[in-house]
Amino acid sequence: MPDFVTPPPVERGDSVAVVAPASNVAEEFSHVYDLGLSRMREVFDLDPVEYPTATADPDWLLENPEARAQDVMDAFEDPDISAVIATIGGNDQLRILKHLDPDVLRENPTRFYGWSDNTNLALFLWNQGIVSYYGGSTLTEYAMDAEMFEYTVEYLGRALFDEHIGEWEEADCFTDQPGDWGEPRSLQYHRDIEPADGRTWVGGEKAAEGRIWGGCFEILDQWFIHDEWLPAPAELEGTILALETSEEVPDPGLVTGWLRGLGEAGYLEVFDGFLVGRACARNHTEAGDNPAHEREAYREQQREAFETVIPRYNPDAPIVLDCEFGHTYPTCPLPIGGVAELDPGSETIALR
Repeated sequence: MPDFVTPPPVERGDSVAVVAPASNVAEEFSHVYDLGLSRMREVFDLDPVEYPTATADPDWLLENPEARAQDVMDAFEDPDISAVIATIGGNDQLRILKHLDPDVLRENPTRFYGWSDNTNLALFLWNQGIVSYYGGSTLTEYAMDAEMFEYTVEYLGRALFDEHIGEWEEADCFTDQPGDWGEPRSLQYHRDIEPADGRTWVGGEKAAEGRIWGGCFEILDQWFIHDEWLPAPAELEGTILALETSEEVPDPGLVTGWLRGLGEAGYLEVFDGFLVGRACARNHTEAGDNPAHEREAYREQQREAFETVIPRYNPDAPIVLDCEFGHTYPTCPLPIGGVAELDPGSETIALR
């Protein structure tokens, strides 16, 4: 495991870079993108600086991974930039990693924020010993319909301005409804918000503490197939694994198989604890909406996958389900490389 540094906190009034290291829909959904930028200014008193990829044609981005990598490095190197914020996720960021210069990143540690496909960059930064934040993307958390969740404002603010996030409380509500970005007026109205039933604690009863590694499950599978940057199990000994599934809504049987594969490869046994994000139960690429009882049944099947498989390989590790990170909202930006403290006795989590 590398020696870690948490980049300096942002200060209100600072300039932050907006980049697209994954994909980009800023041109197609400019009203959503512009709302995200305005929230950076009005809610957090930040000065967003748009780097070339932030407004580039998405087809051009797809064909130019070198340019996406260069934008990231340029933003990290810029002494006037206090944080680097991704526009959105995608499914292609793996291709930029070979174009990144680790020395540039290590010599210029800067707070990076992004989720989903940005798991690639977060774990690449992990390998360089740089803490980053899984969450806080321009078109998702910042550009939430109607208004930002107070919960998101609180925890995104901590992830921006504080040395560490501290006690991580539960949220009392959530949504996994996709935004109707094709209709600009939809930004005036709240998404379908549901009451949250709290987190579920299973597994071991001993407290656990370790650095966080992980992200989006559907991106991690790419790391295990193309393992050039994947740490060996021994290098993750004593860490906390964070996992969440995306709006692709993977079948619970597939998730069970993924977990079983991690177990047989010797990974599940090395983690001291597990943080699992609340499952997104709505597929954002399909028309229509599945009813509430089907969504809850899906989330329960996902819980069962984690509750069943992980203890077979690691019966002593605490597992916390329905955590507030990933593809349901509101979220807390999870510090990848930061330290999580899990206490099953009090059912509390702290992020240091």
